[in-house]
Amino acid sequence: MGSIVPSLSFNVLRDTKPDDTTLPAFMVSTTRGFLPRQEPIISLPAEFDVLESILARMPIKTLNGTPGLLATATLGETILKDLPDLTSAIDKYKDNLPLMNALYRDYSFLASAYLLEPCHERFTNGESYGLGRQTLPSVISLPISRCAQLAGFKPFMEYAGSYALFNYRLQDPKRGLEYDNLRLIRAFEHGLDPKSSEAGFVLVHVDMVQNSGPLIDGVVSVLDACEHNDREAFNIGMEKVVTSMTKVNKVMDGMWGKSKPGDYTSFRTFIFGITSQSMFPHGVVYEGVSDEPMSFRGESGANDSMIPLCDNLLQIAMPDTPLTTILQDFRSYRPGNHREFLEYVKARSAHLSLKSYALQEPSSAALCLLILNQVRDFRWRHWCFTREYILKKTTHPTATGGSPIVTWLPNQLQAVMQAMVDVWEGSGKRLGKSCEEVMDLLYVQRETLRKEVEKYCQERNVDTSKA
Repeated sequence: MGSIVPSLSFNVLRDTKPDDTTLPAFMVSTTRGFLPRQEPIISLPAEFDVLESILARMPIKTLNGTPGLLATATLGETILKDLPDLTSAIDKYKDNLPLMNALYRDYSFLASAYLLEPCHERFTNGESYGLGRQTLPSVISLPISRCAQLAGFKPFMEYAGSYALFNYRLQDPKRGLEYDNLRLIRAFEHGLDPKSSEAGFVLVHVDMVQNSGPLIDGVVSVLDACEHNDREAFNIGMEKVVTSMTKVNKVMDGMWGKSKPGDYTSFRTFIFGITSQSMFPHGVVYEGVSDEPMSFRGESGANDSMIPLCDNLLQIAMPDTPLTTILQDFRSYRPGNHREFLEYVKARSAHLSLKSYALQEPSSAALCLLILNQVRDFRWRHWCFTREYILKKTTHPTATGGSPIVTWLPNQLQAVMQAMVDVWEGSGKRLGKSCEEVMDLLYVQRETLRKEVEKYCQERNVDTSKA
């Protein structure tokens, strides 16, 4: 039996149909990229006024500046006393998929805050996290399971569908997605203040992803041009990918000024997951949903789709390690349409032998190297964030998504560095001055990374063979 040929088409939207409530909130487009196809829903129907009230009072610092329920460690008791099971109200609106996404966002914020409230209280008192609440009450577990099912997510906080990409609003709709016009809808700590580090942490991600439309357009163009053996169109598409990722990296670099390293570990407590976390050694029982404890990975920027898109386009080979297994697990924590698009790009690129096509001609090979360099730049900066925001601030051994904090990012960073070396040396090191400068930096940075990982592994008694 012959191999199955992958689908050579995918419905990348040009018109995002923002008023169509029968479509999922997240569908890949050339205009809004990986952002939701319409601005996130802010206000819930009247049936959810109690939920809205608790969420408004939840943050450590509320919108009007007063201390909220998490500041007084009274969120848990408030939920148990005041919140009814609103699953029937969810079913009333089940055909409105963007609203299901908004409800999923809101219940996931409530679930994480409820489970991790005791850990945050201990953390602020200078103690270790200790244990979180081991049972999610049915007034949260039943509705979050229902709206997550309808919206296409797992019943726990995710990066795109909840924490970041469906959690912003426009202060002035006429100004669009300008950074200073972005505000958070939900927050745990001080995030309703747009100048806070919590707001900056989330909104910089939104600002980065608003550049993903041209990136997707470039990727689709590259695939089509490769199929039709159109070298000029192929290179134009590759240039668009380079330009888009350059913009993404420039925005990403603004994180340093918008979210301070010293502030991160405080609100970070609330975005931990269940999987591989000491706070939940046996998982969490979802009351009324499952008698057996359930486990989900936490919110992580690693769930974003832009870098995996580049990985899949250029067929970047990841090492066969347990760390790569975690990377593969992360792929399930994305909107379904995003997952399908990434798999389509991976399959079509492999079917077309796109990487080989790029390396057949020097100008295309140079562009391939420049795209890889943008992926390296992104992952290197992510490593620098991890070093400055986390490794220097806390000894907790796992990231929010449950990956090992020291070794996981270097696993992917070293893979893209090796891919760059392969392209450069395979070309005979004759791809022009700009590529030569890129490689000079790479060799220095690769040695720096090796030393830094070795240092932190030694300090934390981590097996360096996993680095």
